[in-house]
Amino acid sequence: MRRVPWPLVPVCGVLLLVAACGWNRAADGDEGRAPGPPTGVTAQAGSATSVHVMWNAVVDVPGIRSYEVYRGTTEVEEVPGSQHMVDVTRLRPSTGYAFTVRARDTAGRLGPPSRVVRARTPARAAADRSAPTRPSGPAGRIVGSRAVQLSWGASRDDRGVVSYDVYQGGTKIHSVGGSQTATVVTGLRPGTGYVFTVRARDAADNLSPVSAPVRLTTPGTDDGRNTAPTGFSATTHRSGGAYYLDLSWDPPRVDGVVTEYRIQLDGASATSLVWGGTPPRGRASYSFYVGRSAGEEHRVRLRARLPDGTWGGWSAQRTVTTGIS
Repeated sequence: MRRVPWPLVPVCGVLLLVAACGWNRAADGDEGRAPGPPTGVTAQAGSATSVHVMWNAVVDVPGIRSYEVYRGTTEVEEVPGSQHMVDVTRLRPSTGYAFTVRARDTAGRLGPPSRVVRARTPARAAADRSAPTRPSGPAGRIVGSRAVQLSWGASRDDRGVVSYDVYQGGTKIHSVGGSQTATVVTGLRPGTGYVFTVRARDAADNLSPVSAPVRLTTPGTDDGRNTAPTGFSATTHRSGGAYYLDLSWDPPRVDGVVTEYRIQLDGASATSLVWGGTPPRGRASYSFYVGRSAGEEHRVRLRARLPDGTWGGWSAQRTVTTGIS
């Protein structure tokens, strides 16, 4: 089979396209560069005076020492490099805020800021001392050696639930909006037992009683199916005398935002896709050039970099032949 060069043509979203045949920063002699901007940054009001900020792990050389969180131009939090979320507190009710995150590597270099994300705190309920009810019927299931899915019944509150806090043991590890009653927790260790609980929070920062515990043990091995893109399809089309592969897929369900994918073509790494902004919601698509000859067969699949910095499982592999629809 004749191999062809890979000029790349995006068809949706704003993409930063990186040739990925054996690509890494160290191989390019870029050890002196500052880390890149964190991706997948989100902000969700946790109460009238707090906002929960999350981001994807920055995978870099020589490693990430810490993350700095900014409210506008003011640094408000700094967390270790192993942490990818934080609650920004002491905020004002009924106020809009803008947040960015920057990574600092182990050599002390500070990377550029992430894209700006915005959140608005709700109004504080006057003299509200009534806590939400306990989240009911918590449940969980294993979705791989490094991830679990949790769900629970909605709490009730006389003024409304603003958020749910998720705990691993006695440590808060995540927060979701008050209308959300499920989440996926990633970044776990294979072959490890975990205990998760949930608490509801209202605008006045009243916390519900803790839910019943959910006990789960991650498997020691992972076939990757639960973190792989699903519904993957590949077709080919001809344009301007050249042939292109057209890919589409559903992103894996993970705790955070997937902003990067790696495409494997004919058994070799062909390219990495990195969304410079917010990835499209729902089904994603992408098209790239594969040559000018009809009758060439290609095998293609892809996988996602998960928010914790690890790679998920490969999608199903598809085989297409140029010139055959």
